[in-house]
Amino acid sequence: MTATQPVAKGDTVNVHYVGTLEDGSEFDSSKSRNQVLTFTVGGTQVITGFSNAVIGMEVGETRNITLSPEEAYGMPNKEAVSNVSRTVFPEGFEFVKGSTVSGTNGHGQPLLAKILDYTETEVTLDMNHPLAGMILNFEIELESVD
Repeated sequence: MTATQPVAKGDTVNVHYVGTLEDGSEFDSSKSRNQVLTFTVGGTQVITGFSNAVIGMEVGETRNITLSPEEAYGMPNKEAVSNVSRTVFPEGFEFVKGSTVSGTNGHGQPLLAKILDYTETEVTLDMNHPLAGMILNFEIELESVD
């Protein structure tokens, strides 16, 4: 692909990006890691809105986008909040409201959850993505197309 051909669905692209929230705080940046993000446009490696945003870009171009929750991580799902027994945590585990914990589900798949509350016997976990329900801003710079 030449530098003058715009990106199309199915292309593999290399981008640098900076992601910010509505208040301007940065939640992620490939630039700070000095590592490009490589993905196939229209694939499942990145959120839909991000993937769609690079369509039509040319190498060297920078684009600023704002994604609604539906284009990003969706709205929080009430069904992703559940109570689990404290016994699933290691003995001596320190429970802190708002902290993130990692583990595996019943099928052995990894999961992250936020502790919403806890009692003597149960822990309330929120397994929604931490950015669910949020409007996200990205500055995307197209480095190259493979």
